[in-house]
Amino acid sequence: MEKSLDRKLARILKDRSCNDFILADAKDGDMAYGLSAPGLSPENYASEFKFKTLDEYRAQIREVVKQGLVDIVLMSASTSEVLTLKEGLFENTPITPAIRANDASDIWLAGQGAIYGSVPSRPFRTADLDHALCGHAGCSKSEIAAKKGADLGLYSITFNNDLDRDYEALEAYKEFRIEAERKGFRHFLEVFSPNAPVNPIEDVPKFVSDHIARTLAGVTTAARPIFLKIPYYGPKAMEALVRYDSSLVVGILGGSAGTTLDAFQMLYDAKKYGARVALYGRKINNADHQLTFITYLRAIADGQAWPMEAVKAYHADLQKLKIKPKRSLEDDLRTTVQSLSYNNSSTVSMTGADKSASSDPKANAALASAQAKKFFVRNYFKDSEEKQDATKKQFTKTPDFSKMTQQEKLQWNLERIRRSM
Repeated sequence: MEKSLDRKLARILKDRSCNDFILADAKDGDMAYGLSAPGLSPENYASEFKFKTLDEYRAQIREVVKQGLVDIVLMSASTSEVLTLKEGLFENTPITPAIRANDASDIWLAGQGAIYGSVPSRPFRTADLDHALCGHAGCSKSEIAAKKGADLGLYSITFNNDLDRDYEALEAYKEFRIEAERKGFRHFLEVFSPNAPVNPIEDVPKFVSDHIARTLAGVTTAARPIFLKIPYYGPKAMEALVRYDSSLVVGILGGSAGTTLDAFQMLYDAKKYGARVALYGRKINNADHQLTFITYLRAIADGQAWPMEAVKAYHADLQKLKIKPKRSLEDDLRTTVQSLSYNNSSTVSMTGADKSASSDPKANAALASAQAKKFFVRNYFKDSEEKQDATKKQFTKTPDFSKMTQQEKLQWNLERIRRSM
């Protein structure tokens, strides 16, 4: 069966103004979090935390595939073996299976007290491409041609403004690209925000975009990623990267769970400014009802719903399903600060970093954490033509935004949302 990913990519590359949007469910959390990856079980009592099992995690993937609204499901190689190779789950569906092809140290977040996510990332690969393609080492040409396994993978890289670490990361990526090309294995490239910059970075969005452009300049078509996955830094950064290279299809990562409005608004904004792919992991996995949540993600991605109306409809559907949401509708219509790294505790400064920043990674991480909120307060509501138009119609007296601080603007918008309910 033709895969929707392939069809949409072809149309997007031919016509950037088309409405196609690629949506992925990232169910590869077991590569990062260990026992907590499947998410909290509803069978929690008082302060006792109980997590879903890996079998339940995989059962959720089966439901998502049956629903058929996403274009990609990203998994660990071991989960893909069960669902793709042994069960043939993706054979008669337009959904493409993919694996996390590497697990660099900045996503080693399992284990209480683990420090790996707070020190500069180092490259590492657990998954073997042959095992993803055919289930064992040394796949034959016929086995690869049969495409029974996953022939698409996510490769992630994190630059930390350090010569030795960044050189090591680029060497590892080069080695992966060569192996992938020889085996007919496609990949998409994820570039995280610096998780523990060794030297100060004044403008992280530009730093990340410049590294993407420089990294791929020496890579020819046969070895290039089929699309990118990056944090959504706002309109300016997205437009600049999309405009730079028309052969690049740019996508966003979902980041931490946040509110439902966080998820829906981010998707809407990113598409508006040029993104054509979104991979949501924790946002989907932590939803009150994953299939309903995905339904509205798809509606927004396809231009059939607006973020705020989608949140309201989502809660109405939860009520019909007799599911008590974790947050009230009022709280779910709030916008919160988003994390831009896999590790929630180490969000970095986005722009205007303190010139006196230390060269110590831990000191830089602390500085970055304090400045992350400032960045989002300043940038999140830049994409607000619709919000401001609605506000002007709703209130007889519109404040002078030019005289307001960014914090005041944020508070005013949140109050507007509450009043609209």
